[in-house]
Amino acid sequence: MLKYILLDLDGTMLPMNQDEFIKSYFTELCNRFCPVFKIEDERLIKAVWKSTTAMVKNDGSEPNIKVFWKKFASILGKGVLNYVKDFDDFYKNEFLETKKTSGYNPNMPEAVKTLRRKGYTLVAATTPLFPESAIMSRLKWAGMRKEDFALVTTYENSCSAKPNPVYYKEILKKLKAEPGECMMVGNDVSEDMLPAKALGLKTYLVTDCLINRDDRDYSEFKSGTARDFLTFARTMPDAKK
Repeated sequence: MLKYILLDLDGTMLPMNQDEFIKSYFTELCNRFCPVFKIEDERLIKAVWKSTTAMVKNDGSEPNIKVFWKKFASILGKGVLNYVKDFDDFYKNEFLETKKTSGYNPNMPEAVKTLRRKGYTLVAATTPLFPESAIMSRLKWAGMRKEDFALVTTYENSCSAKPNPVYYKEILKKLKAEPGECMMVGNDVSEDMLPAKALGLKTYLVTDCLINRDDRDYSEFKSGTARDFLTFARTMPDAKK
């Protein structure tokens, strides 16, 4: 019996073009920190990507925030550790410019309200590569509140990232839930659907901002638009505790 619904954020609850978001994000990041670090844009971008990869490969032994800064400092030098608070400030200010790459789909906040009313425990299962402040801003853009979710995964409270199976196992452990009690709702075939299904979670693929890098046949997954998902949520039975 389903009790828990895990919902991806980017491209699922928050409509967005990932390529445009990444371009906007790095533009703002480089404008803020390249003059400070006295490095070229390309070097900063490469350092962030390598540090991001380290978080994805995290084996669950330490928080992503620690993994990121350890790798980042190993690339650019320990002096960057003096700017941790400056990065926090960036995510509360310049990062907000990336909102222009996002849309709004009223079907998703309505689906969240419906599922909560039916008694499901919800998780904002966004891959935790950003700090809480950035993720909370994007939840707000999507029409959600932190209070809508029992758990919001961030790089402070998570020790892995999609598509690493450790990410999903970590959520199950925090919820004290069995895989069969959970459904993963996402827009990315490789990062949301495949690892979740492999662990035994039920799945729903939201296709408005579909990401299917390998052009995989996804007919094995229940799928539909955000509007379809709202209809699906309305037909779901009340959760049994």
